[in-house]
Amino acid sequence: MHKKNITHRDLKPENILLESNYKNNLDIKISDFGFSCFFDPQKGLDLVLGSPLYMAPEIILNKNYNEKVDIWSIGVISYMLLTGRSPFPG
Repeated sequence: MHKKNITHRDLKPENILLESNYKNNLDIKISDFGFSCFFDPQKGLDLVLGSPLYMAPEIILNKNYNEKVDIWSIGVISYMLLTGRSPFPG
């Protein structure tokens, strides 16, 4: 997705689907591309979109950002799966 200059901008557990196939493997699928878009790597993006708990700091601070905001969201999701709690107390 990122290699094709597409960013999701709303990755969260509700948008990650798991499908079990007949070989006992899991296929991971991403859903809800409502906030996704193509982006120009030279220009970046600046629209504030997404679910606050999973938003990268640059989005929250209304700064220019790129596809790496999706990586931040995956980090938050991973932390929550491993610890059972949010990485941000509140």
